[in-house]
Amino acid sequence: MIDPKDILAVAAQKKEENYAFRSYLKMHADPDTLDRQFARLHKDLFGRYDCCKCRNCCKMYCGYFHESDIGAAAVTLGISEEELIKKYLQRNNGIGYVTNNAPCDFLNGDGSCILGDAKPQDCKDFPFTDKPDRIGSLFGIVENADYCPVVFEMLEELKKEYGFKYKK
Repeated sequence: MIDPKDILAVAAQKKEENYAFRSYLKMHADPDTLDRQFARLHKDLFGRYDCCKCRNCCKMYCGYFHESDIGAAAVTLGISEEELIKKYLQRNNGIGYVTNNAPCDFLNGDGSCILGDAKPQDCKDFPFTDKPDRIGSLFGIVENADYCPVVFEMLEELKKEYGFKYKK
């Protein structure tokens, strides 16, 4: 697995190839088979990887909160929902909220989340590679491979499974 500090440089070298692979999958992959492949790789690779050693997702992007995430986060922090929103969040185009800052306001120095089990559902589900309809979200997956070593590795494994050879 690529070291998190090296992922940006390595992914930049593979960016064009990853987009070409995305196009290849769109034309050649069976959607149900691809979902099963991603789910298998997600389980295997994340089962062996300690995300707290990386947290590039938390360092580079804001956290996303659905309305349903706010109550548990507020309780965990010992503040009201209104205080949580006022201090840490801003509306995201009228749908949900994002944290005010990147790195995420709830990221601890050790890579853990201050919110623990009360972290937003989108954070728990990231990078969504074990969810259905991956063929419909391949653009996002390629983008996530730019900073997530596990997603990058998933794409590399899938290239092998599909026998994909990149030609410029």
